[in-house]
Amino acid sequence: MIRRLNKEDHESVMMLIGHKPAENLFILGDIEAFGYDSDIQEIWGQFQHDKLIAILLRYDQNYIPFSEQDYDVKGFAEIINHHSTRFELSGLKHVVEPIKGYINREVRKHSETYYAKCTGLSYKVDNEKINQATYLQSLEYQENIEMLCSIPEFALGNFSIESRERAEKYKTGRTYIVRNEEGEMVASASTTAENSQSAMIVGVGTKPSFERRGYATLCMEKLCSELLAEGKSLCLFYDNPAAGKIYKRLGFSDIGLWTMIRYEGLE
Repeated sequence: MIRRLNKEDHESVMMLIGHKPAENLFILGDIEAFGYDSDIQEIWGQFQHDKLIAILLRYDQNYIPFSEQDYDVKGFAEIINHHSTRFELSGLKHVVEPIKGYINREVRKHSETYYAKCTGLSYKVDNEKINQATYLQSLEYQENIEMLCSIPEFALGNFSIESRERAEKYKTGRTYIVRNEEGEMVASASTTAENSQSAMIVGVGTKPSFERRGYATLCMEKLCSELLAEGKSLCLFYDNPAAGKIYKRLGFSDIGLWTMIRYEGLE
């Protein structure tokens, strides 16, 4: 049986997803931020013998399913197919894959990235050294955006002062930066989608011509140390095997692949 979930179901929801905070970072964050009664969000659950075994969350035009076992793929697809405008389906590949064949829309874009998590650093960091990485201040927002846009892989990134201010206000993200001896901002690392149990690492980068000097690693060590001390699981996407090696040295391990499929709306 599939039905809409409400706040009375929260304990069952947490029993299903709470023990895997990295895998369910987006679902956890959206539930904490918007609950079960928001116009922008809907949550459905499949019950088997009165036990919640699968969940489907819609935030705006984005759908994310999760289950640790076989679930009612056709039932979830039927819910998604009622969406008349463009939408995105995303999640762990092994959870999303069975739904694809039942979505009757044209695919605009299909992508897969590696998804990794960290519950502890693999080595002891030098606390004095990582203090070279400092918390990004509001007066530095524009400088940080310009630095990130100078990095080829982030050149088309959607960075803004408003998003930095929003993350600070709602405590959904933070950024650490490193400056060189001349005072120039040369690297940064950020989080997004922070919630009480997990956080997504994003925007890890070094300004061109300053690579391979350990600047980005300092940012990561500082950021990860702080988050882990708060009891949060960390996760990140990557599609570059070289970057993956760096993250794995820090203590990240692959969860699997994360699938993102963007669909056209009904004509």
